[in-house]
Amino acid sequence: MSDPAHVSISKSSGVKIDWKDGHHSEYSLKYLRAHCPCASCAGAHGQPPKPKPASPFQMYTPPPKIESVEPAGNYGIRIKWNDGHSAGIYSYQLLREICPCPECAARR
Repeated sequence: MSDPAHVSISKSSGVKIDWKDGHHSEYSLKYLRAHCPCASCAGAHGQPPKPKPASPFQMYTPPPKIESVEPAGNYGIRIKWNDGHSAGIYSYQLLREICPCPECAARR
């Protein structure tokens, strides 16, 4: 895996990364929120994530937006979402593994 050469963050549209090996990745906010790596969202210790309780009411859910971003050491970023969630650390290794471009998606 490669390290990022440049990371561009837009709170309203997503994250773009230019990797040192020349690859370019673009992550929409919806894609990043759906791929949150925290234990609540992704599961922990081999267990599946806990299902969210079903509601009999159709509730409006605002689209995901970034409220803030902070570095997680030299290895990733932590995103605080507008839904209050902020437990996931998106390592650069994970971001490269989940790159949504057609080339990377075909390799998975």
